[in-house]
Amino acid sequence: MTSHHHVEMTHLKHTKLASVFSLLTSGGTLICCALPALLVGIGAGAAMSSLVTNIPQLVWFSEHKVEVFVFAAFMLLLSGVLQWRARSLPCPADPALAAACMATRKISLRVYVFSVLIFLIGGFFAFVAPLIIS
Repeated sequence: MTSHHHVEMTHLKHTKLASVFSLLTSGGTLICCALPALLVGIGAGAAMSSLVTNIPQLVWFSEHKVEVFVFAAFMLLLSGVLQWRARSLPCPADPALAAACMATRKISLRVYVFSVLIFLIGGFFAFVAPLIIS
């Protein structure tokens, strides 16, 4: 593998890693907002109370939802930029490496799209649903 191909594969690995981090931070938006709204909405307030008793860190997410969303948005933006840059990188000529390169791109893009969807669902429950329910 040439040095140029190594750099391309490293960039793709960074893109994949950024996609995974964006998934994790987007998941935080579900923890802070969608999960509590869902549990209370289906009449499982006692389950939510039990969950908060056993995992008090959930309260922190709810109390800092704006910060959680800003951080998740930043991670999604960073991941999106890396996705955009990686889309035009050439894959190695070696067939095995080229297949790995293309598979990494597809996985990264899927994880990124899933992260954006999670972020939007969390955002709906955090900021839109309370306005509709009120």
